[in-house]
Amino acid sequence: MAPIPGSGLAKGLAVTLRTMTRKTVTEQYPDALPELPPRTRGVIGLFEENCTVCMLCARECPDWCIYIDSHKETVPAAAPGGRERSRNVLDRFAIDFSLCMYCGICIEVCPFDALFWSPEFEYAETDIHELTHERDKLREWMWTVPAPPALDPGAEEPKEIAAARKAADKLAAAAQAEPQEGES
Repeated sequence: MAPIPGSGLAKGLAVTLRTMTRKTVTEQYPDALPELPPRTRGVIGLFEENCTVCMLCARECPDWCIYIDSHKETVPAAAPGGRERSRNVLDRFAIDFSLCMYCGICIEVCPFDALFWSPEFEYAETDIHELTHERDKLREWMWTVPAPPALDPGAEEPKEIAAARKAADKLAAAAQAEPQEGES
């Protein structure tokens, strides 16, 4: 069956008429901040204490927008007769948000949970060179990261927590048994 000439135009006008009759909703930004959904991807926050300078985030970034500099420090032996260790110390951690495509690969590959999504989205600059944010700015955004969602009440306990609880219970039982043996 052949389409009726002008039916596409009629459908388009019907959509236009339907939207014309609806009340418009205007967000009064920046006077009223928008309601963002939980876990919004804004910028990346850095929890510097967890960063071991493993460089996985910089290597896996498809845009090469993460810049990391570090140096090695020697740590003295923990016990007498032990050997000295060396560890990386973070000198510079910067992300160029003019290149970043917000894919989140850096956050996913970080084995030490040093990178997180922050819901901050107001970081516009007048100069594109100022969109490269150093670790101090990334650290400030870390404090705006929301807490992770609560576990499902019906979910089983994570194995790490279960193992820690079991070890703590065993120590508590041993501590209780020790004074009773000394009393008799």
